[in-house]
Amino acid sequence: VRSLMYGIGDDPNPLQESVELLDDLVTEYIVDMCHEAAKMASHARRNTIKVDDFKFALGGIRRNGSVEELLLMSKVIADARKQFN
Repeated sequence: VRSLMYGIGDDPNPLQESVELLDDLVTEYIVDMCHEAAKMASHARRNTIKVDDFKFALGGIRRNGSVEELLLMSKVIADARKQFN
């Protein structure tokens, strides 16, 4: 979390309380998104969660565009790593 904070412009050595707060907030957000995605899968009568469930849980065109971009970049990075192995 400390590196994430620095990467988005915070101090290289943020207060421990700030790191803990952000860690709690991010963890809570991820857990909530997982629960929402599980609800979407349940509504579709599936026991497994798919990427589309997360896209729907995130909602909004702007956020979904970001999700699409992150998924694409993840694939690009994975493909690049395969070339070096």
